[in-house]
Amino acid sequence: MCIRHFMYALLIAVAFNGGACAFENVNVNTRIYDVIRNPAFKNFGRLIFPANEYYYSGETLGDLRLTWYSNIKPSRTVDIVRYMLGEVKEGRQIFYPIYPSDDPRARDTGLFFFSGRAGAKFAICNAGGGFVFVGAMHDSFPHALELSRLGYNAFALIYRPGADTACEDLARAIAFIHEHADELGVDVDGYSLWGGSAGARMAAWLGTYGTESFGEKKYPRPSAVIMQYTGLSEVTGNEPPTYACVGTSDGIAPHEVMERRIRAIRANGTDAMIEVFPRLSHGFGLGEGTVAESWLNNAVKFWEKHM
Repeated sequence: MCIRHFMYALLIAVAFNGGACAFENVNVNTRIYDVIRNPAFKNFGRLIFPANEYYYSGETLGDLRLTWYSNIKPSRTVDIVRYMLGEVKEGRQIFYPIYPSDDPRARDTGLFFFSGRAGAKFAICNAGGGFVFVGAMHDSFPHALELSRLGYNAFALIYRPGADTACEDLARAIAFIHEHADELGVDVDGYSLWGGSAGARMAAWLGTYGTESFGEKKYPRPSAVIMQYTGLSEVTGNEPPTYACVGTSDGIAPHEVMERRIRAIRANGTDAMIEVFPRLSHGFGLGEGTVAESWLNNAVKFWEKHM
């Protein structure tokens, strides 16, 4: 263990012994405020939930609601917080700043790391939120956790509001992971970009235009883009292989728009597929307990096909 990780583990041990909420005690009645303020999470606890509090409500994990999102599962929210606390208790770093600490961009950005097998390929998951907030607790943390349980290394990006700044942050995240691949223990070849709603646009734009279009040097494009419920229609001919899914009752991202885009990508000779789920509305996340609960496994198979 390097000295930095040793000191990190030591600080966390002190925090837990000093009264931080243990992961075993987290439940649907745990207050969101207590999670944010948990000393085990140091200065990044505030980024576990939207930094702009206007876009979420609820006092407890069981009460959590996010603007524009459906199918939020309290048990999944509890699972994520328990996972994070458990990882921290074991001395594993779960949050990585992507900008230097003296950079103003560092305040509301960073990568949450859900580690899989050492040396496995990685994915970056990007939550939606209309480019005004980041709905990670429902729209990227669950995806990253499931990918890690399948053995992949997964990151959930917390980015600054705004389409341009969000893409700049995703480009910086891709660069950061490539720059620190050995430290993180990830394989940078054949990575994938995932996203829902606004996060899906980010994944698509970076996949199409590359990091060099958003302030970073040129890094390899993703081997696959995985998109949920976004009404993006543009097709340039430079898209990576693309998987998409959406519900027929989505009033924000019409399934017809997504289907037309997938057909256009295929017409350009690039592999693409879409799953359209009856009666599902916007922001269904993992789709647990719905007709869409198999979508993530199908998306993983699509990614594996193009690794």
